[in-house]
Amino acid sequence: MPGVGTLINVVAIVLGGGLGMLLGARLPERTRSVVTDALGLVILLVAALSAAEILSPALVGAVGSAAPTLIVLASLLIGGVVGSLLRIEDRLTRLGEVLRTRLARQPVAAHVSGAAEPAAGPAGSDRFVEGFVSSSLVFVVGPMAILGAISDGLGNGIDQLALKAALDGFAAIAFAAALGLGVLVSALPVLLYQGAFTLVGVALGTFLPDAHIAALTATGGLLLAGVALRLMRIRDFPVADLLPALFVAPVLTAVVALF
Repeated sequence: MPGVGTLINVVAIVLGGGLGMLLGARLPERTRSVVTDALGLVILLVAALSAAEILSPALVGAVGSAAPTLIVLASLLIGGVVGSLLRIEDRLTRLGEVLRTRLARQPVAAHVSGAAEPAAGPAGSDRFVEGFVSSSLVFVVGPMAILGAISDGLGNGIDQLALKAALDGFAAIAFAAALGLGVLVSALPVLLYQGAFTLVGVALGTFLPDAHIAALTATGGLLLAGVALRLMRIRDFPVADLLPALFVAPVLTAVVALF
C-alpha cells in the first residue's frame, strides 16, 4: 500500500526523538554539545559519500566527464537564487516558531528536556527552532527521501524507506538528546514531503534514469555538508534556501544529455 514506508519513517523519528528526550534529561549541556558535534561529523561523512556520485559512470556517460561538476554548480546557484527569493529558510524558521508556540507547553517542555532555563525564554525558543529546522533538513535532504518515496508510490516496495527510517530513528535520538522537542515535530515535514513524492511515484509510474539520480545525489551531498557545518556551529548555513537545487539537478542533467 503506497505511503506505508513514509508512515514507518515518521514513527521511527517520533520514537527515536522520544527516547532521545528521555536521555537528554539526564545529560549535561556539554554532553549534548558533543553529541551534536559527533552527529555533524557523521553527516559530513554521508555528505562526502553522496557528493562522490559526481563521478558516477552513469552520469559521466550521459553528460561527459566535464559536465557533472558544472551541473552541480549550476543546480546550487539556480536553486539558491530560487530558494532565497522564496525565503524558504525564513519560512521554515517561522513555521518552527509557530509550532513551538502551539505545541511546546512550557512546564512539560522544561520537565522533559531538563533545560536549566525556562522554555519560554529566548534560549528555549532557539533550541526548539534549531531542533526543528536542523532535523527537518537532515530527514528530508538527500535522494533517499525522494527516491524511496517514489519507489513506494510505484509499488516496488519500501526497502529504501525502511533503511531511511532506521537511520532517521538513530539520528533522532542524538538530535532530541541535544535539541529537544523540535525534533519530534520535524516528523510533520517528513510526512508531507515524502507523502508528496509517494503521490508523484504513483503518477509517474517510472524511475528517474541513473544519471539523474547521481546528479541529485551529488547535489544533496553538498547540501548535507551545509547542514553539518550548521550543526557544528561553524557557520549558520542557509541550507533550506538551497533545497530547490535538488529539483534543478535532474532537469539540468536531462538538458545536457540532449546535446
